[in-house]
Amino acid sequence: MAGALRHDLPEPDAFTRAYWDAAAEGRLLLRRCGACGRAHHYPREFCPHCWSEDVTWQPATGRATLYTWSVVHRNDLPPFGERTPYVAAVVDLAEGPRMTTEVVGCEAGELRAGLELEVTFREGVPVFRRSAPGA
Repeated sequence: MAGALRHDLPEPDAFTRAYWDAAAEGRLLLRRCGACGRAHHYPREFCPHCWSEDVTWQPATGRATLYTWSVVHRNDLPPFGERTPYVAAVVDLAEGPRMTTEVVGCEAGELRAGLELEVTFREGVPVFRRSAPGA
């Protein structure tokens, strides 16, 4: 229904706009600390590891491995109820941080810890799918 409340789309603010604009273009960004060198996700204005404010945006490779997941069979928030069952997941990004996401295009029975994944985007939101063979 037109104008229905959506719980799956971001509400960018001045700080996160760069992240969401890149995602809308099919690019995944991370924040990297100039002081300790570590990447982090979700985007913050400071490093959660050393508290430095010397952090910048950096393109991510889009590669990840599956850390854990859950198959969701019921969700009453729009539009999740229309997508059930779906796979809510935590992935380890190649750059180091963990990210909560959704795994798409993969049957639940195919999932296993360590499964290689790659980012794709649904309506400007990063989700992950099984990596293409040889990728």
